[in-house]
Formats: sequence, structure tokens, C-alpha cells
Amino acid sequence: MSHKSCYTNPGTGGKRPRNEKGNKVTVVLGAQWGDEGKGKVVDLLATESDIICRCQGGNNAGHTVVVDGKEYDFHLLPSGIINSKAVSVIGNGVVIHLPGLLEEAGKNEKKGLKDWEKRLIISDRAHIVFDFHQAVDGLQDVQRQAQDGINIGTTKKGIGPTYSSKASRTGLRICDLLDDFKDFSTRFKNLAQQYQAMFPTLVVDVDGQLNKLKEYAERIRPMVRDGVYFMYDAINGPPKKILVEGANAALLDIDFGTYPFVTSSNCTVGGVCTGLGIPPLNIGDVYGVVKAYTTRVGIGAFPTEQLNEVGELLQTRGHEVGVTTGRKRRCGWLDLVILRYANMINGFTAFALTKLDILDVMDEIKVGVSYKLKGKKIPYFPANMDVLQKVEVEYEKLPGWKSDTSACRKWEDLPGKAQNYIHFVENHVGVPIKWVGVGKARESMIQMF
Repeated sequence: MSHKSCYTNPGTGGKRPRNEKGNKVTVVLGAQWGDEGKGKVVDLLATESDIICRCQGGNNAGHTVVVDGKEYDFHLLPSGIINSKAVSVIGNGVVIHLPGLLEEAGKNEKKGLKDWEKRLIISDRAHIVFDFHQAVDGLQDVQRQAQDGINIGTTKKGIGPTYSSKASRTGLRICDLLDDFKDFSTRFKNLAQQYQAMFPTLVVDVDGQLNKLKEYAERIRPMVRDGVYFMYDAINGPPKKILVEGANAALLDIDFGTYPFVTSSNCTVGGVCTGLGIPPLNIGDVYGVVKAYTTRVGIGAFPTEQLNEVGELLQTRGHEVGVTTGRKRRCGWLDLVILRYANMINGFTAFALTKLDILDVMDEIKVGVSYKLKGKKIPYFPANMDVLQKVEVEYEKLPGWKSDTSACRKWEDLPGKAQNYIHFVENHVGVPIKWVGVGKARESMIQMF
């Protein structure tokens, strides 16, 4: 190719053409407050993917996947690790607690997960969560409770403090652990001392920790790669199906979520580019996962929450208890304002609507369609939590279908009123629904198109 043909004539004010080559990356993201059933959608797509990646968060995420009647729980490992033909990637945007990772792999090995270490790739740029980060997470929560009387409901997995270390440039990465251990040890001691100065009650067994870390370093060494080069190669090499599994969800995003009751990373589509080192151009389909109602863990504004028998019914029928924390989830009606907001940020190709079967027993189903503030409709999702607490939700009522949908396997099997509910959501948000989930198993995901 000649030098000239690469560019248009600068004299004509033309632009360099966008380069359309390369494999596209399919992304699965939570569109509410998490716990939407992303694991199930990822699992469905992972069966035909070659590479499955995590790009942000840590073991504060929890995905449950059921295969051949066995229930696997994943927190740090991409849930695609079950696919023996695929490679799983933990990207640079993920924060890694090494004992947590190895313990999780061990538990899943007992359930039948084989050869995971041959299929896992860890980015050398990922930051490490140390045990003292986890201890500090708990101490900070106690401190917040004492000072402001609020508890942001952290999972105490050290995620926030690790991202804080990363942002204040005192963090340590996988590449540091695998390089000069003497240098790593000095920096580790300094970091531990910084935290001990801030939290006088914090006890850190520096030597004990370093001995363990030295051991972990050798266990993970064969899995560690330069993540940027690996992803570049995967995207620009022969055709491959690449899948990215988001953790947490849009309303837990550090920038766009219901701050301060959020996680400490970007769990919207931008986090895919920064958390793996890939260009926006290579992002293909972006699927949003939405539960047929809304749930939230911990405190923070929740406009459609139902503190009544409806909320209780959703909680018990939906077994709404956190995979990571074991906390009961708060429940309420589906909120379309949230979905429109998540779509503004993520630009979803389609939705997966999960747990429709939980609504099977309802006589009437309400859907939040807009917010009013001082009697006026607002077209945006309020940034300020006090303002969000004050919104008045406008609901539309839809008749329930009052029949068991758990055995439905195609669109035609669904009751007419359930089909209406699905269409109602699609029309109001302007995003097509590609899958509808009516149960726990792989087979319970109805594909629409």
C-alpha cells in the first residue's frame, strides 16, 4: 500500500478513513443496581466465545452459573472459565485479591472445574488487593458510620481501598509482584505503613503476607501476560468471538451511579476500553441485562422500592439474597427511568430481560415510567441523592398473566399479557429485548431474534 493511499488529500480537508478491521468485542453489562442475572447471559454467549474477559471490579461481584445441574459461583474468575475451549482474561481494570482468586478456583475445582489455570490470562497491569485493603475497607465503613451515620454497604472485599491506592499512585500491580521481589517488598511495607498511620488499630503481619505473596507469584506467573498486547493480537488476528462480562451495573458506576452508594470502578461501557486497553472502534454489540423488576442491596435512594407485601413477595419468590454478601436485597417495581438512563450511557444493542417468571403470580404489575419533581416531569436521572429521594414515580399498571411461565421455551409459549409486558418495556425504552429469562437453567433463556 502506498503512503498516499492511507490518507485522503490534506488539501481537501478530508479525514483519515476509520479503520474497520478487527474482531468486534461483545459486551454484557448490568443495567440496574446489579444482580440482574448477567452470569446467565454471559454463560449463554460464552459457550460460543473464544475469549471471555473481565474488565473492572474485583471479587465484590458474584455470578452464579448452573451447568448440568451443578451450581458454580464466580467472583473474580470470568464465568466463561467453564468453557474448556475458551481463554478467560482478567484485564488491567480488575483489582485482584490473589488468595481470593486461588480459593475460588479451588472451590469450583471440587465441583468439576478442570484445567482452569491453562485457560486463564491475567493482565500484568492489574492492581493487587492486599489483605490490609480488606481490613481497611471494614475500618472505613465503621468510621463513616460514626462520622456521618451512613454506611455505604461495602462488601468489605478491599475493592475501594485498592482503587484508592491506584488513584493515589501507591498501589502495586501484578507486574511489580513478578519483578524484583526485594523492591516489591519495600513498596509493600511502605503502603502498609501508610495505612497504619491512618488507622492506628490496623495490624499487618508484613513478613507473613510477603511470604504468601511470594508463593502466589509463582503460582500465577505462567498465567500473566501483557494484557494490551494480548487483546490487540486477539482483535487483529484471525476471526474470534470475544466477550466481555461486566461486573456490578450502571447505577453502581463510580461516575454515573447513585453516588456515594456505588462501587469504585466504571461498570458502564467506557470501563471496557480502559479496563482491557481496547479501542472504542472494536466494541460491537452491547447487551444490557435487566431484571423484570428492580432490586438493590444496601442503602441509597430507590424510587420504585416496595416496602410492603409486593416487595416481600418479590424478595421471597426471587430468592433475592446477595451471592457475595448474603444480604437480603430490597425489591420494587421495574423502573424505566433507570433503564433509559443506563441506555443513554451505554447505547445498548438489546436487552436480556430476566426473572420474568417471578411476576407469574401477580394480579397487577406496575412499571415506573417517569419521575416528577415538585409536580413537574423531569427528563433526566437526578445526580443528587437527596433529590432522587424526593422524586415522585409515575406508574403505568399492566394486568398480570397469572400463569406459570417457567416451562416456556419460545415467544409463542408466553401468555399474551406477558408478551404485552415485554413489548411495553421495549417501546418505552427504545431498546429491543433479545432474551427473556424464565428460570435458573441455561434452557430457560428464550431467544427472541
